[in-house]
Amino acid sequence: MEAYLDNSSTTRVYARVCDKMMKVMEEEYGNPSSLHMKGFRAEQCVKEAREEIARSLRVSEKEIIFTSGGTESNNMALIGAAMANKRKGMHLITTAFEHASVANTMRFLEEQGFRVTILPVSHEGVVSLQALEEAICPETILVSVMYVNNEIGSVQPIAEIAKIIRRKKADIIFHVDAIQAYGKYVIRPKKQGIDLLSVSGHKIHGPKGTGFLYIRDKVKIDPLILGGGQQKGMRSGTENVPGVVGLGEAVHEIYKDHEEKIRKMYELKHRLVDGLSDLEGIVINGQPLDVGAPQIVSISFRGIRSEVLLHALEEREIYVSAGSACSSNHPALSGTLKSIGVEKDLLDCTLRFSFGVFTTESEIDYTVSVIRELVPVLRRYKRI
Repeated sequence: MEAYLDNSSTTRVYARVCDKMMKVMEEEYGNPSSLHMKGFRAEQCVKEAREEIARSLRVSEKEIIFTSGGTESNNMALIGAAMANKRKGMHLITTAFEHASVANTMRFLEEQGFRVTILPVSHEGVVSLQALEEAICPETILVSVMYVNNEIGSVQPIAEIAKIIRRKKADIIFHVDAIQAYGKYVIRPKKQGIDLLSVSGHKIHGPKGTGFLYIRDKVKIDPLILGGGQQKGMRSGTENVPGVVGLGEAVHEIYKDHEEKIRKMYELKHRLVDGLSDLEGIVINGQPLDVGAPQIVSISFRGIRSEVLLHALEEREIYVSAGSACSSNHPALSGTLKSIGVEKDLLDCTLRFSFGVFTTESEIDYTVSVIRELVPVLRRYKRI
């Protein structure tokens, strides 16, 4: 059988999403900027998707900007906010285990003259609130923290972070990378003190190449893409109408019977870990199972290189990942695992198992049985 346990890399698209996108491509193919009826109907499709997303966050549809995905959303948030507010200060704050689309953007901003403070995280993968409080200074204009870590599934205390920011310096912009959190948690930016929020469509059973950035009303950011002035001038270019519609439908589906979906994921998480618990030389990384995100489990297998075990599982049609898929073409030891203090000899012995709404108990049971078979065999071979 096949077991797809790499849903934090990407997800299988909902059938309803495919159907809606196909209908738009075949029938509502007008340019939403056109003045005729075909254009108007395409514009209505975009409007309805934007309203669906806004409802999921309890925000105004005017605060949603469609993008090509999480990387663009993060780049737009960080570069746009930094450049628009640099007269107020040149200091930015982030954490030691952000996704590459944040970490590398921060490095770019350093090259532009900004000063970046990187906050440490605990062994469980939680940002130091004391370090945050100490790092904020009069020059600070932006703080960026991911909601759920994409490799180990640790969850950050977003509302607490926002309170510290507001208490120390009220006009700091708080950006949250919610790419692994949206669809798994009920997120309320207004209540949680979030100014900018990045989301990707293909993590929630929507189409690849779609995403959005929530920009709180009156938060000033500069656009990165200039042109015809679509989306209030914040993101020029003809809207990807089929993709936007697919994203809106995925949002509708992912938050339908939401509590039941999350309960099922936690059960699968426990089933996997319980099935491997008596296997010698394994370490579960991150927070306790019921504290961390429902869809991610990071497991280190002492004495077996990640790549070796990953491909051994692949031969049995079990699909997992070693670290973030976004950097899988550039193998390197995980910065996340280093930041939380994972033992040196476990850094390249770690796999990520991640679930989605289509993951089944039989997939988990099959994976457990294969791992229990493979691990003792692979450990007999000398590591190279």
